[in-house]
Amino acid sequence: MKVLTLLLIAIVSCNISVAQNNAKDVPTARLTEYELKPEYRERFRKIVGNYVKSAVTRKSNIMAEAYFEKENPSRLWLIERWTSKNAPDKFSKIIASLSKKALLKPATVYHVNDLEPLSRQQWRRTARKQDKPLTVMLFVDAKQGTQQDFKTIYHKAMPQFRSEAGVVTYQLSAIEGDETKFVTYEKFRSDEAFQYHLKFPPIQPVIDYLNTSIKKPPFQNGIHNLIEFAPLTREK
Repeated sequence: MKVLTLLLIAIVSCNISVAQNNAKDVPTARLTEYELKPEYRERFRKIVGNYVKSAVTRKSNIMAEAYFEKENPSRLWLIERWTSKNAPDKFSKIIASLSKKALLKPATVYHVNDLEPLSRQQWRRTARKQDKPLTVMLFVDAKQGTQQDFKTIYHKAMPQFRSEAGVVTYQLSAIEGDETKFVTYEKFRSDEAFQYHLKFPPIQPVIDYLNTSIKKPPFQNGIHNLIEFAPLTREK
């Protein structure tokens, strides 16, 4: 009986260990929004930039980028994707420490699930040296019952969006915790490329949906024009 009990304990312990290891291997993606006090803007940006430069060297990192908002330089965004839950490094600890006095309010973290998967190589596509890139994030809060329509429309349009000459990266993600909330991540080679995209015929079903099936007007409430400050890698 004692041997059997020990065997059962060993099996249970092994299963728990496997489950924990598998949990660590689940890909994770998050967007972190920081609202800074003006006097801490440059210092905080430098530390976040160092964190990004460190993150992209890790094998478990898929992508890491940092931005400030074009219309509000005191609002920063840290965007990360990992093959597994990453252990904090010295820079993330510094960020957490400085946040206590540098932020106007606690940071907001959005955990997201990508609906149109990209490879690590695709995520790391960059603008060219001669480009003046612009990244746009659009937060969408769909009316209950219409969220599948939104996903279907984007699934159909995504290959055409990604084929545009001025598009570097394009993704639609669902925000965890609320089935009606989504965010698009759209990286363009220039503002002109973005303006072309807004007139690109395949976008019309998306525009029609945004005008009829969401809780708040997106272009007044949900759009964020972002300027990258890390890691700032460019194609030749």
